[in-house]
Amino acid sequence: MPEPLLLIGDVTEPMTERLGQVFDLHFIEEIKSMDTWLRDVGPEVRQVLTNGHYGVPLDIMDRLPKLEMISCYGVGYDNIDTDACLAKNIIATHTPDVLNAEVATTAVLLLLACYREFLRDEAWARSGRWKSNGNAPLSRSVENQTIGILGMGRIGQEIARKLAPWSPNILYHTRTPKDVPYEYVSDLVEMAQRSDALIVITPGGPSTYHLVDAVVLDALGPKGTLINVARGTVVDEEALVAALRAEKLGWAGLDVFEDEPNIPVALSAMANVVLLPHVASATVETRAAMGDLAVDNLLQFQKDGTVLTAVPECQ
Repeated sequence: MPEPLLLIGDVTEPMTERLGQVFDLHFIEEIKSMDTWLRDVGPEVRQVLTNGHYGVPLDIMDRLPKLEMISCYGVGYDNIDTDACLAKNIIATHTPDVLNAEVATTAVLLLLACYREFLRDEAWARSGRWKSNGNAPLSRSVENQTIGILGMGRIGQEIARKLAPWSPNILYHTRTPKDVPYEYVSDLVEMAQRSDALIVITPGGPSTYHLVDAVVLDALGPKGTLINVARGTVVDEEALVAALRAEKLGWAGLDVFEDEPNIPVALSAMANVVLLPHVASATVETRAAMGDLAVDNLLQFQKDGTVLTAVPECQ
């Protein structure tokens, strides 16, 4: 009898097909009584597949006594308690690198959509106002802007690389300087003051919770643009709404939110805000690569107890 595998969150058909050849698959949304399942099946579960949004709730993790490995279908894993994993000798993995280019493309897309007023001008053309009202108001050029990047890991570096055609001045803020050809700014508020746009691509979790607060937003200023393709928790959403309402911040392009899939009505109503439903890596090609790596980690562990891409805390 194949080992049981608990699956939490969305799984693609190709992932299901590969995993079904090795494991007895148990989809959490199909389990009628979690208590009964944890009592009857839980003691035999060694591996779990989840994603960065759902993670593995501690009340479930605590009732899987043989759990040894968690595979996260995504690069973000802030909803997986890595301290608990370390305490229980559980290895957690994620899917870095394969989505760098796509997330960077989405960051650039949001930046361009804000600067060139894409939503306004698309509606202007579609509604017939071009004919009835004449030309749309002017937008802004993204050329030669100072772009501050909060986070200069693999995706941050890819964003900087993709911005190169617009001749930006790139600043960045991280805990420690990186070996990159951009200017390091040790103080986030100072970087926001110096930037025309701030792109957020730092990991989520307690250490970055509301790192972009009212002070940072005020420093970015009424002509500034905020782009967030990281985690919604990195930005103080109430402070963001207040800054936009008070015109202390000019524009925002957001792919992530604090309480997904709930988006504040205030943000939805603002014409200077571009909203996406957390789709930075959501292309067929990238999600296939992520799925392959998430499954590869599970199969590798099943084979010999090793993994391909452990999260940093578990390396």
